[in-house]
Amino acid sequence: MSGPCPYIWPMTLHIPFDNSYAALPDSFYARVRPEPVTAPSLIAINETLARDLGIDGLDDPNLAAIFAGNAIPEGASPLAQLYAGHQFGQYNPQLGDGRAVLLGETVGRDGIRRDIQLKGSGRTPFSRMGDGRAWLGPVLREYVISEAMHALGVPTTRALAAVRTGDRVVREQPLPGAVLTRVARSHLRVGTFQVFAARGEAQALQTLFDYAVARHYPEATDPATFLNAVMRRQAALVAHWLSLGFIHGVMNTDNCSISGETIDYGPCAFMDSYHPETVYSSIDRYGRYSYAAQADIIVWNMAQLATALLSLMPDPEAAVEPFTAQVHAMPDMIRAEWLRRFAAKIGIADPKPEDAALIGDLMTLMQTAKADFTNTFRGLIDGTARDQFADPTGFDRWSNIWQDRIKSEEDPQGLMSAANPVLIPRNHQIEAMIAASVAGDDSLFARLMSAYAAPFDANPDFEDLRLPPAPEEVVQATFCGT
Repeated sequence: MSGPCPYIWPMTLHIPFDNSYAALPDSFYARVRPEPVTAPSLIAINETLARDLGIDGLDDPNLAAIFAGNAIPEGASPLAQLYAGHQFGQYNPQLGDGRAVLLGETVGRDGIRRDIQLKGSGRTPFSRMGDGRAWLGPVLREYVISEAMHALGVPTTRALAAVRTGDRVVREQPLPGAVLTRVARSHLRVGTFQVFAARGEAQALQTLFDYAVARHYPEATDPATFLNAVMRRQAALVAHWLSLGFIHGVMNTDNCSISGETIDYGPCAFMDSYHPETVYSSIDRYGRYSYAAQADIIVWNMAQLATALLSLMPDPEAAVEPFTAQVHAMPDMIRAEWLRRFAAKIGIADPKPEDAALIGDLMTLMQTAKADFTNTFRGLIDGTARDQFADPTGFDRWSNIWQDRIKSEEDPQGLMSAANPVLIPRNHQIEAMIAASVAGDDSLFARLMSAYAAPFDANPDFEDLRLPPAPEEVVQATFCGT
């Protein structure tokens, strides 16, 4: 380890840590401190989120050092969490935080317990061959997109701070390093359950289950009701993704949060032109995590959670059939959430089963015309959706049926306005922002943060951000950045 060792500096910043995960058995994590960096400089601090977390003293001149990991705040209990996971369907028996350190937890002003984690903070015992670092691009991508997702109403991890490290990170080439401070209701994953189940560590699995129930699902009375509660949150989450054209890109079980939040953004992207098989992630070579496949994959992930929970049942063999039935019921949960979300997008408050066909017909027309996903749905409000179709004949027929259907709706315009954003973080805009920041200009980062803070509001200052990419701007692939 080079550079100054991290220690507790005199600081005016106060984070009201109240750490519970660190009180779990040592087998759940490795005690580790962030590795210091050479020249930390602050890119952004999320003052609103900091206040919600009860953090005071944001005028501290050492903010960059603190959120780079060079200075450890009083009350922190830094550690790297252990977990396993299925990565593209293949089980890896030990993963864990290879480039992240959980500083600790706070109970915010709203009474909600949240983790505060440094991402890109150096090597841990789980780093394997990695350097434990992050470069600037993925840090800014996650900062912008996670905060945009929050503004869109999607359950998500949040971004508290971003810091340049002053060091270079070597990927295909030397790149500027950075650290993201991420906030989550927890970092418990399906893979956290898998690691103890696979090892046959019954007591650790029971301890984890009790902890997850107390922290996230106090209404759960046993593994079966816990599984059902997690599935319901995940069904709602994925349907919400689909309604916004969001593609996570790497839905491995170690990237699937028990709390039902979007986590580990990596190669995520929003669709421009609609197609159900859209894939952006450079490592998703066979489309396992394509846009439409996400509904199936979340069921598969929940099946892995169910398998891990079986050994907690008094008679695991007898529990296989009811657990299987629970998982097989999940597609209906997703379809119900999907119908509710997409019905609102076309102005229907209380959808009937046959409305699924009406929505599906529109999306088939969009696919054929390569219509822009966001602008088509938003265009239903102001009459510009027709402009997305070079030959609008089919759309006009659909529109006549649709207009007749929503005549009885009380406030279709209000519903659509709340369900269809004006702005989403478009891939080419994110890439342009990263390129500018790598060159030392963070003004585009600041502009995108301002625009995406109110994604449902039409604002003439951000009208250019509604535009889909020109042919030469189309982003063909996104990358994890590890």
